[in-house]
Amino acid sequence: NLEKQNIRIRKMAQATRQSSLQGELEVDIEIKASAKKFHHMLSGRPQDVAKATPDIQGCALHEGEFGKVGSVIFWNYAIDGQPKVARERIEAVDQEKNLLVLRVIDGDLTKEFKSFLVTIQATPKLRGPGSVVKCHLKYERIDEKVAPPEKLLELFAKLTESMDEMLLSEV
Repeated sequence: NLEKQNIRIRKMAQATRQSSLQGELEVDIEIKASAKKFHHMLSGRPQDVAKATPDIQGCALHEGEFGKVGSVIFWNYAIDGQPKVARERIEAVDQEKNLLVLRVIDGDLTKEFKSFLVTIQATPKLRGPGSVVKCHLKYERIDEKVAPPEKLLELFAKLTESMDEMLLSEV
């Protein structure tokens, strides 16, 4: 399943690789958990995400409240075994639409990107149980040498599958 996702990620990334420094990438991941449960974990208790996967070493609240617009969250994560950090400000939360929008304001990504916006939405499947999680990255690279953030999208796909397993194991 993850292999299929990676192929789609690569195809989309190739389509967005223009001479422009601005770009967008997205991936859809099917999960068995409900859209509400997924959204609640990601927006309301993101510190539990670190328990779901070794790729996230920690998540801490720096300002405000989890799940509230304007709040700042600090993440410790790894890509290809390399430790990274990110501070993100919550730009939007919509409980009805299971939508979360985060803006990266500091950390490793700000060394390579002028702007970085992450939109995550979980939508119930039309037929049967489960949902589809869409992760959309909108960014502007500092220069042509910076690669599009495909590895971050791959990390999100892996993370989503780990969160799904954790949510299904909860009573």
